[in-house]
Amino acid sequence: MAKHSKRYKEISGKVERGKLYTPQEAVELVKELSTAKFDETVELHAKLGVNPKHADQNIRGTVVLPHGTGRTVRVAVFAKGEKVKEAEEAGADIVGAEDLAEKIEGGWLEFDVAVATPDMMSVVGKLGRILGPQGLMPNPKSGTVTFEVGKAVKEIKAGKIEYRVDKAGIVHLPIGKVSFSTEAVLDNFKVIMDTLVREKPTAAKGKYLKSIALASSMGPGVKIDTGEIMTLIGR
Repeated sequence: MAKHSKRYKEISGKVERGKLYTPQEAVELVKELSTAKFDETVELHAKLGVNPKHADQNIRGTVVLPHGTGRTVRVAVFAKGEKVKEAEEAGADIVGAEDLAEKIEGGWLEFDVAVATPDMMSVVGKLGRILGPQGLMPNPKSGTVTFEVGKAVKEIKAGKIEYRVDKAGIVHLPIGKVSFSTEAVLDNFKVIMDTLVREKPTAAKGKYLKSIALASSMGPGVKIDTGEIMTLIGR
């Protein structure tokens, strides 16, 4: 079992054991419990009543956070011709084709998201062994394989993130920084929860929102009353 620091134990004591907080209370408490010397990320951990082993319950998609994540996202684009200018004007950090692939094969990975036009996938596909393990492989399901590279880059820069359940049926997502206002974090939280509720598979049985918790990067989890979620998102 991992040993927690004295600081962690002290702040954990401020979370009432067994209590389920409202979303606003949870956000306010997470911000209060952030004592690290850097601007911690506010993380959402949502356990859903799905079985990811079944394709029709393997929830995956993207969502644009109204206030972004607070993180500067570096975008690499694989494109040719007129799409190069389109990507650059949208704010892509680097744009290339075979030359970009060679750079990556040489060990360069200074980007957070890769976007590619469909006609470049023959080049990008050869980088699967490098990009795959890093979670950087462009994918049509996440909107990163598209001819609309300008739109894709702008959305990513504006706060578009990908969500996906892990093997345990849990979605882990950043929803802002502790320096954000409570209202901004709540807005991001609301958009994500509304998206996840809308994505509920018809094959999912029993309780769908099993548990929801928020935490800062270095702080303890604060559990949210799932019954409050529907009220928050107006359902």
